[in-house]
Amino acid sequence: MKTSDAPYDLLVIGGGTAGLVCAAGAASLGARTALVERDRLGGECLWTGCVPSKALVSSARLAAEMRRAADFGLPEAGEPTADPERDGPRVLESVRSARAEIQPHDDPERFREMGVDVLEGHEARFVSEHEVEAGDRRLRGRKIVVATGSRPRVPPVRGLEETGYFTHETAFDRDSIPGSVVILGAGAIGVEFAQAYRRLGVDVTLVEMAPRVLPVEDAEVSALVEEILEDEGVRVLTSARAVEARPAAGNGETGREVVLERAGGSGDGGREAVGADELFVATGRLPNVEGLELERAGVETAEEGVVVDDRLRTTRSHIYAAGDVIGGYQFTHVADHEARTVVRNALFPFSSKVDYSAVPWAVFSDPEVARVGLTEVEAREEHGDDVGVYRYDVSELDRAITERSARGLVKLIGDGGGRLLGGHVVAPSAGTMIVELALAMRQGTTIGELADLVHPYPTMSEGIRRAANEYSRSRLTPTVRSWLDRWFRLARKLGL
Repeated sequence: MKTSDAPYDLLVIGGGTAGLVCAAGAASLGARTALVERDRLGGECLWTGCVPSKALVSSARLAAEMRRAADFGLPEAGEPTADPERDGPRVLESVRSARAEIQPHDDPERFREMGVDVLEGHEARFVSEHEVEAGDRRLRGRKIVVATGSRPRVPPVRGLEETGYFTHETAFDRDSIPGSVVILGAGAIGVEFAQAYRRLGVDVTLVEMAPRVLPVEDAEVSALVEEILEDEGVRVLTSARAVEARPAAGNGETGREVVLERAGGSGDGGREAVGADELFVATGRLPNVEGLELERAGVETAEEGVVVDDRLRTTRSHIYAAGDVIGGYQFTHVADHEARTVVRNALFPFSSKVDYSAVPWAVFSDPEVARVGLTEVEAREEHGDDVGVYRYDVSELDRAITERSARGLVKLIGDGGGRLLGGHVVAPSAGTMIVELALAMRQGTTIGELADLVHPYPTMSEGIRRAANEYSRSRLTPTVRSWLDRWFRLARKLGL
């Protein structure tokens, strides 16, 4: 066992987004840095998450647009484009090509050139508060970061393991796209795959335990997304809990079915079986803490992951954690934000709290769904009746009409003084539009000031101004209107 000659200034465990940002940031400051990754640099985002899933969504969106080419005055595509048996392998190869083009951003040699000591393909485990074993090396760190990410949470459904299933972790290295699929879980991953698969010709059933899809989103947003999915041919089953998985009788050797318990459902005690060629599990995430032997370092964990304070310190002040492994907001951009906070706090004598006050996120369905701040229900729970809601229907927006994508909404939620409490966008570029609302929340910009901000025409972002205009109109109370009426009469009389 070879022990490092001197302790690293920062020893990073995990080569996903949080770990890479920590390592790159520390090395750029001149800190002696090591990075240990058990598999490949890039983590879930590059290999099985954000990157390949958005490539799949893009292919599926083009397939959908090709089918409605007549709406754009163009010849319609032929039916073979909708045949998953014919196009599935080509689509998946295209997804992998996009991933391969991005992979050099996370290449180990790039980080070695930065000065990072990269150990790839090694499990890391703590042997003391300041020491970690990785392969045949024992590494010492003055400060250590745990950034080992998360993995799919598999629900305790009887027979699921024996029946077989796949997740987003294996979806992109398959040889083909299934002809039919039951997707368990209608969060962001489930919704994105359900729509993408359906657009590629797959028969999709989407199952969700909660009463609605995207249950963490605003109820109005969820309802619109569910309507869009159903209009595209996705069968949506909500308030449904999977209790058993089994081979599907009469559906060939590969057929599978799931037995569901549905609130108020018909059949045998509210149970029904739904079948498909394959089962896809998208029921949440679990933190990767097994095998790290964190207890040897005195680092505590909980069900959601490694326990940290508001400065991302664990129960050992020199050990930090960031990214999915701490639970909370499990997004790549949040992992990046947390990692930057860790670098500041670990390498400088002063420290700062991680700021979650205006975290935006997006679901990359079509149209996209984006959110920052509170839902309407959350806002009313926190602020009572002192809440205003201002909406704009994207179908009335000129740019949406010219794009033939006239479906969506902008919903702004504010307090009595016009302070923005939450923003929700359903539109083709919602993930980009939401940044304006996140900045408004962070800077304390009022909804009235958003209405005064000049937006270029014709763009989707005009929808934000139109919704903000509703707030401005709400300020025209009967008293104000009466005063204006008297003023206009006087002005006309005086010839002003």
